[in-house]
Amino acid sequence: MTQHCDVLIKQVKLASMQANGKPYGLIENASVAIKDGKIVGIFTENQRLPTADHNVDGQDQWLLPGFIDCHTHLVYGGSRASEFEQRLLGVSYTDIAKQGGGIRSTVKATRAASQEQLLQSAIARAKRLAAEGVTCIEIKSGYGLDLDTEIKMLKVAKELEQHLDLSVITTYLGAHALPPEFNGKADDYIDFVCNEVMPQIAQQGLASAVDVFCEGIGFSPEQCEKVFVAAQRHGLKIKAHVEQLSDLKGALLAAEFNALSVDHIEYLAEQDVASLKASGTVAVLLPGAFYYLHETKKPPIVALRQHDIPMAVATDLNPGTSPIASILTAMNMASVLFALTPEEALRGATCHAAKALGLQTHKGQIQVGFDADLCLWDIQHPVELVCGINQHRPLKKWYAGRLSTL
Repeated sequence: MTQHCDVLIKQVKLASMQANGKPYGLIENASVAIKDGKIVGIFTENQRLPTADHNVDGQDQWLLPGFIDCHTHLVYGGSRASEFEQRLLGVSYTDIAKQGGGIRSTVKATRAASQEQLLQSAIARAKRLAAEGVTCIEIKSGYGLDLDTEIKMLKVAKELEQHLDLSVITTYLGAHALPPEFNGKADDYIDFVCNEVMPQIAQQGLASAVDVFCEGIGFSPEQCEKVFVAAQRHGLKIKAHVEQLSDLKGALLAAEFNALSVDHIEYLAEQDVASLKASGTVAVLLPGAFYYLHETKKPPIVALRQHDIPMAVATDLNPGTSPIASILTAMNMASVLFALTPEEALRGATCHAAKALGLQTHKGQIQVGFDADLCLWDIQHPVELVCGINQHRPLKKWYAGRLSTL
């Protein structure tokens, strides 16, 4: 038994997100002991508490795991706000792209930006997420599409850890779009991704996973498979943007490679959902892009529930199709637009988001042995965090057991 700890948070209600048979993993009248950045004890009424260097009176408030935003494109240059206005005036996304807009405009701006410029803009965005209780963010590259800029983006993403109290998981998204210098040569570009960029990123330890955009306006399943094979060769995990605009069976392909997650999945066929169960793959829901693009086709939520597929929820923070720096808003959208229950939405940004990043053994739950990434909330019930928009911020936040500046 823990005799002494660094921090003891006393008298709180835990929405632990454990699978303990109770909604939200509820543990009432609890105290949480923290030592060396880890949760070392969870105590309930009438149990003897350890001594602590710092005692915190939780005043019967709610303690939740820090939120995990498991899908973002947070590092980028430039702005695409003008495209938002153009779309509202009736200009199609295709016409905007022909004018040099879309992803290519962000590629141009990101290539031109210095590492310091990218860092400062990324800090500003990440601060918005951190202020709502986010303690872990996944950040993808994919707005460089060349060796130097992709490396620059991934270095900036990791550098955020030196400026903010959060952990960053980096993903190489080389197969995001076709850069202008490879016009009409998609296969050659995939060879460049697999044979020239990926080895450098793996050697330098700049990413733990790869991602692809498997779509008619992205890359074919055959091209994505080449990326997956190369990723396995370099010891990188696999994630995939699939079935966002059409059903190319990208989710089935990703499942064959035991992908951590398949993301978007609005067009995922119900009969293909079972394959995700077999591979242990998480379904990542991104209601922000659905909202901004005026989509109507929804992910197969009922089938995902029936097959007990973990559903994560993320912001998809990016400059064009989901400029949302609010995990709480993303959870609200997941409930309003996709009919997730509030508990599903909260698990989607905690324990299921952790699994989508391969972190389920130490993040996303309040459980002994897990990282002490915690937020204390002044709420009557966790559903309030999903129900309202811009109404709540944590009272206190701990990252790796340290009290964080809000």
